[in-house]
Amino acid sequence: MDAVDRQLIQALRENGRASYAELGRLVGLSGPSVTDRINRLEAAGVITGYRATVHAPSLGLGVTALIGIQLSDAVDHEEVAGRLRELAEIEDCWFIAGDDSYMVKVRAGDVDDLERTIQRLSGTQGVSRTRTTIVLSTKWENRVGELPEDAP
Repeated sequence: MDAVDRQLIQALRENGRASYAELGRLVGLSGPSVTDRINRLEAAGVITGYRATVHAPSLGLGVTALIGIQLSDAVDHEEVAGRLRELAEIEDCWFIAGDDSYMVKVRAGDVDDLERTIQRLSGTQGVSRTRTTIVLSTKWENRVGELPEDAP
C-alpha cells in the first residue's frame, strides 16, 4: 500500500459515493487507474465494504452504552457470540482480553430501553454477568482510515 492508496482510502471514508473520476482528480490518476487500485484494495481485503453512516439519535437511538460481558465457565464462546448476534440492539461486538470476554456497543432509545436490553443480555445462555458504561458524548468514531504516512 502506498501514499496514493492511503489517499484513496481516506477519500472513500469521507465520501463513499465519490466517482472514480472524482477520486482520480484528487490523487492525480485516471479513472481506470483508480478503478484498478480500488479493485486491488477490495480483493486484498483492505476495503471490506461500503455503507451509510447514520446519526443514531436521528433514528431515535439517543443512548449509547458499552457493555462488558463475562461468560459462564466452560461455555462455547462462539455459541454465545451467535446468541449476541441475534440482539438487534448490539451494534458492535468485540472478543476481548481481561475480566470480560466480550465488549458490545448498544444503541437504545432511552434508559428504559437500555435496561430491557441489559436484562435480555443477562438472560442470554452462557452470560454470567454484565458491566455497563453509558456514553455521555462521542468525540469521534471510525478513525481507522486515517493512516499515518509510514503505516504498512
